[in-house]
Amino acid sequence: MRLIACILLLIIGYNCTSTKTISSPNAVARLDELNGTWVPIKQEIGGTSLPHAAFEKQKLIISDSTYTFIAESVDKGVVRYRDYKMDIYGREGVNAGKHFTARYKLKAWRLTICYNLSGDGYPETFETKGKPRFFLCVFKKE
Repeated sequence: MRLIACILLLIIGYNCTSTKTISSPNAVARLDELNGTWVPIKQEIGGTSLPHAAFEKQKLIISDSTYTFIAESVDKGVVRYRDYKMDIYGREGVNAGKHFTARYKLKAWRLTICYNLSGDGYPETFETKGKPRFFLCVFKKE
């Protein structure tokens, strides 16, 4: 009986550690792997690729549930994660007060985020063609 109690305590203790995991049955990436500075290597909106010069000085900095996006101006806010989906709430900058929805994936140290700039639903795929309010960005870690 004591052995079972010890095992249960170990399992509970392990599950209560500070490392947050993405809640999905197929989860591979941990949320702390999203933390850091990311630079865009590809962007497109509505199916049209943007030239590298349009985003070469941009950066996305993620720290747990906060983000800072540096472009022509600086945006800061809060991001909530669930099942490879994001709810992004602008708190400072040109997007203050706005809510965006997005889908993301992290594969081979490339973070791909497909944003719905309307915020009225999550993108089903990572495609923007024919969807003028969908914005795709592929980042690499700095």
